[in-house]
Amino acid sequence: MAITVARLKELLAFEDLGLTLTGSRVENHHGYVLERLQFQLPDGVPVRGFLTRPAEEGATRRPAILYAHAHGGRFDIGASELIDGRAALLDAPGPALAREGYVTLCIDMPTFGERADVGEDAAAKAALWHGKTLFGQMVSEQAAALSWLAARPEVDPARIGATGISMGATLAYFLAAIDLRVKAAAHLCCYADFATLVRTGAHNRHGHYLTVPGLLGETSIGEIAGLVAPRPQLICVGWDDPLTPPEAVDIAFRETEAAYLKAEALGALVFLPEAGVGHRETPAMRRAVLSFFKGYL
Repeated sequence: MAITVARLKELLAFEDLGLTLTGSRVENHHGYVLERLQFQLPDGVPVRGFLTRPAEEGATRRPAILYAHAHGGRFDIGASELIDGRAALLDAPGPALAREGYVTLCIDMPTFGERADVGEDAAAKAALWHGKTLFGQMVSEQAAALSWLAARPEVDPARIGATGISMGATLAYFLAAIDLRVKAAAHLCCYADFATLVRTGAHNRHGHYLTVPGLLGETSIGEIAGLVAPRPQLICVGWDDPLTPPEAVDIAFRETEAAYLKAEALGALVFLPEAGVGHRETPAMRRAVLSFFKGYL
């Protein structure tokens, strides 16, 4: 029997959090508007965020994207990936999405950006010792960011998608798995069967943030991504990416595909593997993501 959303939340130690806006600054750029945001979590921890939106005022509410940033060992980047990009991306996604008509939000995850004063190892250990998980905290904060984004007056809460690359990809489909408010999920370069990664030793390429005790004893990445069904999902991988080796991707995809077949929604599952591609976004992936969201949001 496949894992339930409720049980997945228990394994993650998911928490319902609020995200309170404490400050903002608006900047007008060529073709888009940037908002530099400051939030606060219920425990008083400050969280930096960036929001990009179209320059033109719309008469109707717009579709929106929750963008989860990557890891890459660059703890200094965090949410600024949205407006500055990173080496694995073609360019900064925020301005590109704004020019396509989307309101896009990204926040610093724990240990990244302006929250990098606490290291990943220390944060992961502290969470586990308290019966929680760092990854569960990240997913919880993404859900809080989704709530804040959905409440924006220019956003249509019925048309919100989630996306990201690498760590951001994993956050995107885990969030979509547990939160029905994500109407479509597109993720790049971090979809593979974890048990296969462990067997081959490739799991050690992931950070400690992703340690979730008991996860593989009850479920798998393919099943978790399958919880997104029947909502649309785009999976992009490179066959030369050490985080998505073909064997591990094939196993995961068979399980996700089975969930979509059961939901009679196979047409909503889009798979884009690319030969000769490593851990990076490609022009084909960018085109696929934009086409995917245009079609489903």
